[in-house]
Amino acid sequence: MAQWFFNYNGHQIGPLEDAAAREQARRNTGGHCWRQGFTDWLPIAEVAELKDSLAPAAPAAAAPPVLRKAGQRGSDEIDYRIFGSDMQFVEVELDPGESAIAEAGSMMYKEAVVQLDTVFGDGSQQNNSSGFMGKLLSAGKRVITGESLFTTVFTHGGSSGKAKVAFAAPYPGTIVPMKLSDFGGRLICQKDSFLCAARGVSIGIFFQRKILTGLFGGEGFIMQKLEGDGLAFIHAGGTIVERQLAPGERLDVDTGCVVALTDGVGFDVKPVGGIKSMLFGGEGLFLATLTGPGKVWMQSLPFSRMAGRMLAGARGGKEEGSILGGLGDLISGDRS
Repeated sequence: MAQWFFNYNGHQIGPLEDAAAREQARRNTGGHCWRQGFTDWLPIAEVAELKDSLAPAAPAAAAPPVLRKAGQRGSDEIDYRIFGSDMQFVEVELDPGESAIAEAGSMMYKEAVVQLDTVFGDGSQQNNSSGFMGKLLSAGKRVITGESLFTTVFTHGGSSGKAKVAFAAPYPGTIVPMKLSDFGGRLICQKDSFLCAARGVSIGIFFQRKILTGLFGGEGFIMQKLEGDGLAFIHAGGTIVERQLAPGERLDVDTGCVVALTDGVGFDVKPVGGIKSMLFGGEGLFLATLTGPGKVWMQSLPFSRMAGRMLAGARGGKEEGSILGGLGDLISGDRS
């Protein structure tokens, strides 16, 4: 059976089996669709097999190509190397005219031919005709996700050869390269995980639809949405773990350990258990529930956990444990 993907103004749905795909096409014909065997996205209304007959058998699809709006350019094709184990940095190699974008303050070094420019927003509007309002909207999205109004763009200003610029991780952990075209052109990640990317990658916002997830999901209502077809680099604390979830497969994760997920993964929260587990388990009140299909990335050391332990160590106390706090320390013998 074929696996179908649908795209409505940038919002992607899928994969869907044949019957579900025909039902989706019946409900809304205003977008585009793709399955393995198609060379590109097609308008839903023009695909006869979604209306009249069963779709022909096709192998299981990987990720569909990125759907671009008319006139939209692709991301720059950059090369890279990642160095280090605990405190990593990524070295990006640029051809003449190519650019990389990064968060302010993340640069480690650059070669002299690389020109540095600070732009309003995320840099993805730099080479199109969106004008001031487009750049203002891009900057506004970054403010909502807790980032700076400005992004730094690093461009190879020479006419020949290659030039290098490097970006360092802000705290111990792992830098992960993500080719967005491998994930349908969109990736959802925690709001402070973005490090750098090829020019052309758009950094937007993603709102949690469920209020309980927004209030207790660890990352709040707002997460980052990376869109495009180029390379993006995200940073996670400690060691990163990838899991491919099958349709309907569920994984329960500490809310702070969720780093990124593909568009088809369901993200919700649930209580950790009974009242006793909530009060004395030391794991918080809620767990994140991730439901397939799709891929998820998890980190072993969220920055909030590391900072809490450092603060507790400075105060001579313990960061984790039950709500008893200092009384719990007395009971456990940690304080005399």
